[in-house]
Amino acid sequence: MSGRTTRGRGVPLASERDASLREFAGYTMKRAFHVIQSDVNRVLEPLGLRMVSFSALVVIADNPGLRQSELAETLMIERPNLVLVLDTLERMGLITRNVAPEDRRALAIEPTAEGRRLCEAAKEEVRRHDRRMTQGLDECERAGLIAALRRIESATAREENDG
Repeated sequence: MSGRTTRGRGVPLASERDASLREFAGYTMKRAFHVIQSDVNRVLEPLGLRMVSFSALVVIADNPGLRQSELAETLMIERPNLVLVLDTLERMGLITRNVAPEDRRALAIEPTAEGRRLCEAAKEEVRRHDRRMTQGLDECERAGLIAALRRIESATAREENDG
């Protein structure tokens, strides 16, 4: 630690309090995710969405007829938590849930026309957010970041399947 303190009280600056944690990739990713999540939620708020509801709407629009269990698995969300997200999207008139014709025990989720329209508008807002969040990276660095994160995700999935 550099010895700098706030207000002369001997308390380390906020950026120094977690210096020992900054060597860990997971901690650094958590910090970056917090910044990204806060900003994307701010961007989506005028549309009535949050990061999780946006993610659900995009997957539903891309995969009409998807089952709730499949959506939960895709988004890595516990099914009871997903139900709350879907209830909100349904109340907003963005999705419908209907009995799946081939399995009457399952619900198939479909986007409404309004859901598709809002999804496209939200994706454009999130694209702008994404460009702003990665503006300090050139295209090669941005592609490398995404590739590295995908490798971390797939390595973890392989470990879970092997273990």
